[in-house]
Amino acid sequence: MSALRTPPWPLVALFAAGYLAPYLLPTTVGRLDSGLPLTATQAGAIGSALLLSSATAGFLLASRVGRTGPRVLARAGLALAALGYGGAALTGAVPAVVAGAVVGGFGSGTVTAVAASGIAGQRDPHRVTTLGLLGVSALAGALYLTIPHLGPGHGLPLAAIALTALAVWPLTGRLSGPTAPARTAVGYGRLPHLRAGLLLAAAMPCWSLAQNALWGVSGRIGLDQAHLGEVTVGAVFAVALGAGLLGVVGAGALGPRLGRALPIGAGTALIAGCIALSAAATDLGAFAGGEIAWNLLYPVVLSYVIALAASLDPRGRWTVLVGSASSLGTAAGPLAGSVLAAGAGFPAMGRVLGAGLLLVAVPMTAVALRTGRRPLPVVEVPAGAPVAETPVAELPVVEVRVETPAVPARRAYDTASPNS
Repeated sequence: MSALRTPPWPLVALFAAGYLAPYLLPTTVGRLDSGLPLTATQAGAIGSALLLSSATAGFLLASRVGRTGPRVLARAGLALAALGYGGAALTGAVPAVVAGAVVGGFGSGTVTAVAASGIAGQRDPHRVTTLGLLGVSALAGALYLTIPHLGPGHGLPLAAIALTALAVWPLTGRLSGPTAPARTAVGYGRLPHLRAGLLLAAAMPCWSLAQNALWGVSGRIGLDQAHLGEVTVGAVFAVALGAGLLGVVGAGALGPRLGRALPIGAGTALIAGCIALSAAATDLGAFAGGEIAWNLLYPVVLSYVIALAASLDPRGRWTVLVGSASSLGTAAGPLAGSVLAAGAGFPAMGRVLGAGLLLVAVPMTAVALRTGRRPLPVVEVPAGAPVAETPVAELPVVEVRVETPAVPARRAYDTASPNS
């Protein structure tokens, strides 16, 4: 999907619609627990199934977005999200809720894959990513303030995700249709920077698991351990997501000035401390401080990780694969958080997750350092090759061999005259 054919605003809207389900995970899991005959662990397992389905869609569609067509896939994903989440919101039967969550999760993953592929092809992927994070953070913050006042029941957050999918549908008309793969000297099927991409993709499940293990049980920490009401917890989440907006704005303003290694490495280390603080909170101050600081940093680091993946392949395949690997960790997060909290308590869970984040920050920083030092590749195109068929974003530097010999100079410093 070429950046020249795809405007950024539909991609920003698709990004927000695809990421809304993970952002609403605490209230979704909490309402499944309180509104249906489920234990906390069972509700967390449904959240994990939703996110696992989303990750599966990303893995299946990583290399198919351009060939199938962004418009077709985006509409299919939005339709699945609307039907799945909407159906789960309208029923109280647990098997139907599980099925709707899985179908909706696959739709969210499809939408996210389309958005990620398009963002990677943009001239400034980091800027478009920050706009998408701004959109989903603002929308989720508004929902956290609104949902507690609309009444009880498990269906409200699910219905909000379904309605968002329907609202984004009209923007898909700006997306392009299917394109035939270009046969160039680079090769269509080969993934560039294989080792760096694999290392980043392998680290992302652990990184996301730690984040979402806390996020999946944050509501219970506020309600059960800090002894806060649902309205207060929702207000803390809304303020925290507002802080995330400020963080994303700051990341967008900084852009690549700090490189990628410092924001990813140092940011992940700070997030580890925030997780430990929030998990050990027993009052409003500690809970709000940990959640707000964490939400301030998380989207900043995530925006640099997505930009790093986009720099590995302009076609967006590493962006989708790394995002899907991240969704695997996101999927396991609610269940892992529930199991750790049930077995060792919230404070011990926070310490374990923080230590894991410190370990996984090392390979992620190494990838950022290595790709930051790598010079732009030079691709040799033989004389007569159809260079015009190669996408503009695919070849940072092109060296064209010309068979016509250069005109030899007479003498280096000959005197010019009318007869020369």
